[in-house]
Amino acid sequence: MQNTFTQLISSFSLFDLLDILIVAFVLYKMILLIRGTRAVQLLKGIVVILLATGVSSALQLNALNWLLDKILTIGLFAIPVVFQPELRRGLEQLGRGKFFSWSSTAVLEEEDIPKMISEVTKATQVLAKNKIGALIVIERETGLNDHFESGIPIGAVVSSELLINIFIPNTPLHDGAVMMRGNRIVAASCFLPLSDSSRISKELGTRHRAGIGITEVSDAVTVIVSEETGYVSVAVNGDLTRNLDEQSFRELMTTHLAPPKQNGFSLFGRKAGS
Repeated sequence: MQNTFTQLISSFSLFDLLDILIVAFVLYKMILLIRGTRAVQLLKGIVVILLATGVSSALQLNALNWLLDKILTIGLFAIPVVFQPELRRGLEQLGRGKFFSWSSTAVLEEEDIPKMISEVTKATQVLAKNKIGALIVIERETGLNDHFESGIPIGAVVSSELLINIFIPNTPLHDGAVMMRGNRIVAASCFLPLSDSSRISKELGTRHRAGIGITEVSDAVTVIVSEETGYVSVAVNGDLTRNLDEQSFRELMTTHLAPPKQNGFSLFGRKAGS
C-alpha cells in the first residue's frame, strides 16, 4: 500500500495539478450557474436517486435496483430537456466571456425582513386604495433567474415609492411582474407562467393566474393587487389568500418570509444556516 502511494506521488506532475484545478474550477462555475435556478432541486433529486441506486445494489434489492437503473437510463435522455434553460444560459455566458467571472447574489438578512415587509406593505396599501394593479414576486429558496431575465433589470433596494412608481399605469414598466431577491428589486416587467388550475375562480384574471402560476413551480411568495376591486392577495404554493387588510397582510408576509432556524452548510444554497 505504501509503495503504491509512493509511486502515485512520484508520478504526480504539475500538469496533473493543473488538470485537477481546471476541472475543479469548471465544476464550481457549473454550480454557480444553476445555483439560482430550479435546477438545484432537480439536481438534488438526481443525487437522491443515485444514492438510492447504490444502497439498493449493496443490499441486493434487485427489483428496486432494476427500477432505479431504468430511471437513470431514461434520465440521461431527459437531462438536456430538463436543464435546457441552464445549458442555454451557460453557452451564452461562455460566448460573452462571463463564464470566467465571479458572481454573487443578494441575500436577505434576518434583520432586513421587517423593513422589506414594511416597504411592500406600504406600497400595496397605496396601490390598493387607488385600484392600481400590481404583481410582486419575492424569491425564497427556489431560484428564479429564468424569470428575472425575461424582464427589465432594476437592481435597486426595495422601497414603497419605487414599487408604486413602477406600477403607475401607462408607464414603461407597469405591465408584468416585479421580481425581488433579498431586499432588492432585481427586475420589472417580467413574464410569469400562467396557472391552469381549475380551482381558480373564474372572476380572477391573468394577473392572478400568473401570480399563482409562479408559486406552483417554485416556493416564491407572490403579492397581487387587483385593478378591479383593489383587493390585496398573497399566493404561496399554489394557494391564494384574498382580500387581506394591512394587518393581516403584514402578518402573513412575516410568516412566510421569516427564515427557518437551522444550521449547516449547503453547497447549492445561498448561505449556511439560512
